Amino acid sequence: MESLGVLRLLLDRERLGVAGAIATRSRTTDEIVEVTGLDRRAVLTAVGDLRGAGLVTADGDRYLIDEAGWRAAVEASAEVEVPMDPSIGFGMTDDERRVLERYFSGRVLVEIPTGRAKRLIVLQRLALEFDVGRRYVEAEVNEILGAFHADWSALRRHLVDERLLDRQPRGGGNEYWRSGGRVTDLPPS
Repeated sequence: MESLGVLRLLLDRERLGVAGAIATRSRTTDEIVEVTGLDRRAVLTAVGDLRGAGLVTADGDRYLIDEAGWRAAVEASAEVEVPMDPSIGFGMTDDERRVLERYFSGRVLVEIPTGRAKRLIVLQRLALEFDVGRRYVEAEVNEILGAFHADWSALRRHLVDERLLDRQPRGGGNEYWRSGGRVTDLPPS
């Protein structure tokens, strides 16, 4: 399967959940149902799709990740260049958009910049995802940032360190809110 097809396949939450369930160890269909909370039919459909893409194999009644298939998909996707989604650059200057184009593929942040100046531009853009005056529980912040990059905890920490988000302990977790950055209305997603 071509790399964009694999990426599209994994954009489905059910398939991604099934892949995550068997990422750590092989599991039976019933175990996947139990771990994911999906019904049996949804699990079997997702497993079938993942097997068809070469990402999952079967060993008797157990399913496991096909590491070689994942490696091949990653290598193939590295060759595909997807331009930055125009909505990422909305509200940013031309210079900032050029920096963002270096770090975003579609709406995905492919790399967190190591240099502070470039990282701050990326963080300024990500801060726009949070409504001014609204408070977010940590799980909401993680979900918003996780849509852009797998290391949402690093992004959250950088946003707090740069005073773009602030946090306060609240009932066993943290509560977050916008505390800096520019304010602009984002176009509808």
